Amino acid sequence: MKILVCISKTPDTTAKIAFTDNNTKFATDGVQWIINPYDEWYALVRAIELKEADPSIALHLLNVGGADSEPIIRKALALGGDEAIRVNSEENDSFFVASQIANIAKEGGYDLVFTGKETIDYNGSSIGGMVAELLGNTYISHATKFDLQDGKALVTREIEGGEEQCQAAFPLVVSCQKGMAEQRIPNMKGIMGARTKPLKVVEPIAVDSMTSVVSFELPPAKAGVKLVSADQPEELVRLLREEAKVI
Repeated sequence: MKILVCISKTPDTTAKIAFTDNNTKFATDGVQWIINPYDEWYALVRAIELKEADPSIALHLLNVGGADSEPIIRKALALGGDEAIRVNSEENDSFFVASQIANIAKEGGYDLVFTGKETIDYNGSSIGGMVAELLGNTYISHATKFDLQDGKALVTREIEGGEEQCQAAFPLVVSCQKGMAEQRIPNMKGIMGARTKPLKVVEPIAVDSMTSVVSFELPPAKAGVKLVSADQPEELVRLLREEAKVI
């Protein structure tokens, strides 16, 4: 079996967010970059667990990004995986990125493609479904558990009000979320080994982007806390109804 795990670079959750060029670009100066947590903690770690249970599995990593993505790729390799591929492009359009992933997955003949359910910067949740459609593969989203049984995938996914258990044949695309695995920290052996693992850089295929950024804006600043005296319940009700608009 061949598994392809898609990883992306996202700002650390503590990064200060600002925009440049008339609010059309994200200001990257001083930003600490990390592996998107849904990609790392759930998709990648679960794939590593599968490989640990069956060493014959080939586990490859894929990133669509510029050269500045290579530190996070090396960290992912330190966690586990045989080799990595970087598609050399800074394009953030979802269809463009999905097309690059689908192209690599098709050329490599991968049986299973893992993605995180979304990235923590754009929260689009669109890549996995697009990749599956472009490949013509089955797609299971929001997976919380993944196992192999008799050559098929057994997947538990989150649905409204509960969980759903699915069985699917390969090839398969799965987006992963909390519950799939537990976060790991690279050990020294993994860090040293990652330095020599293959990292192949390929140029992107020609694909027209479907979207472009018009502008970014920060959410409005939070208002200060209003204190209401315990002997004025009517004022509390008025504030909840007229200002908070929650009743």
